[in-house]
Amino acid sequence: MFSIDAPVELQNSEYCNYRSPLSTRYASKEMQYNFSDQKKFSTWRKLWVYLAKAEKELGLDITNEQIVELEGAIHDIDFAKAAEHEKRVRHDVMAHVHTLAERCPRAAPIIHLGATSCYVGDNTDLIIMKHGLELLLPRVAAVIHQLAKFAEQYKSLPILGFTHFQPAQLTTVGKRASLWLSDFLMDERALSRAKDDLRFRGVKGTTGTQASFLQLFKGDASKVRALDEKVAKLAGFDKRYLVTGQTYSRKVDLEVVSALSGLGATAHKMCSDIRLLASRKELEEPFEATQIGSSAMPYKRNPMRSERCCALARHLITLQANAANTHAVQWLERTLDDSANRRLTLAEAFLTADATLLTLLNICQGLVVYPKVIARHIAQELPFMATENIIMAMVQNGGDRQVCHEKIRVLSHEAGAQVKQQGKDNDLIDRVKSDPYFVPIISQLDSILDASTFIGRAPDQVSEFIEEEVNPIIFKYSSILADAEKPAILNI
Repeated sequence: MFSIDAPVELQNSEYCNYRSPLSTRYASKEMQYNFSDQKKFSTWRKLWVYLAKAEKELGLDITNEQIVELEGAIHDIDFAKAAEHEKRVRHDVMAHVHTLAERCPRAAPIIHLGATSCYVGDNTDLIIMKHGLELLLPRVAAVIHQLAKFAEQYKSLPILGFTHFQPAQLTTVGKRASLWLSDFLMDERALSRAKDDLRFRGVKGTTGTQASFLQLFKGDASKVRALDEKVAKLAGFDKRYLVTGQTYSRKVDLEVVSALSGLGATAHKMCSDIRLLASRKELEEPFEATQIGSSAMPYKRNPMRSERCCALARHLITLQANAANTHAVQWLERTLDDSANRRLTLAEAFLTADATLLTLLNICQGLVVYPKVIARHIAQELPFMATENIIMAMVQNGGDRQVCHEKIRVLSHEAGAQVKQQGKDNDLIDRVKSDPYFVPIISQLDSILDASTFIGRAPDQVSEFIEEEVNPIIFKYSSILADAEKPAILNI
């Protein structure tokens, strides 16, 4: 049988309990607080205050003294006492009702009046998700802003393009970054939409029919509706779900987590690209002066930030399936098999997204480009890409297209053999210069091989994209961007 092998005096240490790396290594303090017990249960108490205020305003026998007493206890939570109650009653909401009632004896009779557990549970989840999205969106905007500056700076720097991870026609460093940017714009849109679409569950009762509240207000349906509206407004929501079961539809969770999962896919794609480019020594993420890349190989500069992003993003991507499956198995008005899963999935989705964005921002604030390495790689491939241009130049100087094609074909294969079989540099241009047939265009070869003539409209595309699509998003967050862009320092 397994036993704790730590010394007895250490067994109660926090280091002998499981601790999520999202808390200890990766996520921000703000997002950790958003999913903390303090935030959760103080929000429950706020919701009980909102309910009492609205019920009093609509005529129920609730006093100002009772409400003031409840307001004074919002953050004063005896967690140990709540845990004792829950151990006894096996019900988290009732445990906190009893704990609050002991703290607020005058208000005890009206705490949770007419409500079901999902009044505090579900409405709190909606508030926390809303606040979570409000934390994440400025971080997305900060990444977008940093990438936009990078794309603009390098919009005209030619670099090998790749299809099938094989060298293809040239693009530019900035144009490639604009592809990452485009995905992040979609993420900003999806997260904004998810935030704006969030509504309040409100006061709906045990199966969503509001029967208990109709009884409280002696059949006055207009007061029940007004109660729903008032509580929603007190909680900061303009809209509420007009029909629910005992819970709001778990399709809402699916929409939010899907948007977060999409962000994970974007981050993974970008950081995978960075890892590939780092291997080619064309581009690197920040590397600190004292950073160690390998315990055995001192020379290594591993892309650990990008690898971390990929690791976190991969977890984030998988959480979408959890939310989808949870929604799919909710029977009729609700079952409780969503609860334990949602405690994990919702918190981890937001904390993982937060950690990924913090790491991404750190990367974007310190990307390093190596133009000379990029130029060398272009020189190894461009002669092959320029063969059609050489043929056209020869034809314009009176050459026969088919004869020229054959000569270029033979020389290209000879040069290719030097590269692949001998491990030498691409010497196709030297071969062209040595062949008397090509004398008419020797003076044109430098201009024919000018990499900037192979990038098409890439620089203009980047400028147009930033001006028309990126800048409006940056402007949207301009008032809070400075705080969001404070240098991102990674914990570990």
